Amino acid sequence: MAEKLKYFVNGQFVESKTEKYYDLHDPSTGKVTGYAPCCTKDEVLGAIAAAKAAFPGWSATPAIKRTQILYKVRDLLIEHMEELTYLVAEENGKVWKEAEGDVLKAKEGTELACQASSLMMGESIMDASSGYDTVKYREPIGVFAGIVPVNFPAMIPFGWMTPVCVACGNTIVLKAASLTPRTALRIAELYKEAGMPDGVVNVVTCSRNEIDVILESEDVKGITFVGSTPVGKKIYEKAASAGKRVQCLTQAKNHALIMSDAPIERTAAGVMNSAFGCAGQRCMALSCVVVEDSIADAFVAELVKQASAIKVGPAYDKTSKLGPITYEKHWHEVLDDIDKGVREGAKLVLDGRGCVVEGSEGGYYVGPTIFDHVTEDMTIGRDEVFGPVLCVKRCSDFKDGLAKMNANPYANGSVIFTQNGYFAREFVRHTDGGMVGVNVGIPVPVGFMPFAGHKQSFFGDLHCLGKDAYRFFTESKCVTTHWFDEDEKKVKEVSTWDGTI
Repeated sequence: MAEKLKYFVNGQFVESKTEKYYDLHDPSTGKVTGYAPCCTKDEVLGAIAAAKAAFPGWSATPAIKRTQILYKVRDLLIEHMEELTYLVAEENGKVWKEAEGDVLKAKEGTELACQASSLMMGESIMDASSGYDTVKYREPIGVFAGIVPVNFPAMIPFGWMTPVCVACGNTIVLKAASLTPRTALRIAELYKEAGMPDGVVNVVTCSRNEIDVILESEDVKGITFVGSTPVGKKIYEKAASAGKRVQCLTQAKNHALIMSDAPIERTAAGVMNSAFGCAGQRCMALSCVVVEDSIADAFVAELVKQASAIKVGPAYDKTSKLGPITYEKHWHEVLDDIDKGVREGAKLVLDGRGCVVEGSEGGYYVGPTIFDHVTEDMTIGRDEVFGPVLCVKRCSDFKDGLAKMNANPYANGSVIFTQNGYFAREFVRHTDGGMVGVNVGIPVPVGFMPFAGHKQSFFGDLHCLGKDAYRFFTESKCVTTHWFDEDEKKVKEVSTWDGTI
């Protein structure tokens, strides 16, 4: 029976007083599975107040004690791996291994946070000036807000946002994705079970109107956001102008350059995995390949051959290789984008429209879709589709291919497939992409490196994960100390540049 969900504040699940609820669907079947509240303005303000009240005690807790709780969170994620994997599969539509990976990435982010005692350490120098010693500390900032998209219900809120934030001594209010909130609410419950003090982690679901409440609150000191570029840019401008710490990870149109010396079958397999994994609903999906003319026909034929063999099916069927689009509105948007690509003149060599899965006819399925002869002036060649749609562009040589890639306004990831060391090195040096792969279709670094998008794929100064995350969730305090000897105690005149030169 479909249930009305509660929100999580101050260590408790609370029933909302709202009259507006979001329908939650299983994208594999299209059936309603529950209802998430659109929390009221007062309820969102209450979550911020709970986080603010928890901050003094939590920030005063030694880092090593904070991380001991996160070690317990890590153990609970492992203990509940199957349950959490099913939640991700059911509410998001990722097939089983992808859903499990979503949870494993939450575990990885938690493991990064468990290193807080060493990664929060500052710096020091004795005799910075004669007799003056300087120490730099890293201190927590206050209440952060995390604004979460639908596509990674575990990894983004509880891998990228929460663990390092709270490990550094901050508190957080997560605005979970209103259409995929179950996983986040369950993991918040695990934080409570691990011993996290009430109010440190809070989870609400709400509309953009209530997000404005978060952005406008003087009690919220920082914002971490993942979502579309237009929304991210507005959030960045509004939050930064209010003096908040802010990072916005936004859209992508990742490209791969396929050189003529690349092994066709293995390269195609890498492209398939990146383009169609998670139904293309990830900001590191490889949605465009730029192929040298000399191998383009053969490469496209191999792409079609491999993609045609991908099994489309329900997310929780462990034999499925491609699951559904997460929600109905976006399903229609992906289909519309395919229609637009046809109208604009791209050659549709594999059509995923009309994909129906027996026994799950109501699901939001789009089969693997491949366009050839795509150009940058086509909408599908320029903009993110966010679905299992792969665009093939053609180029005359390395220089031409790199120019086509760098012409795109987004620069999350970029990849080259080649066996030529010179071209690989030149690509790494000159690509605009922030995360770069050489014969690696999904060049996402492990969690101790930053998730480093560029151009219109990121707004901010410090990325999530890695050492950047520790810098983002803390601010520096420099302390200069000087002790008087007996002679100096008698000094009556002090230099204007006392201790600074």
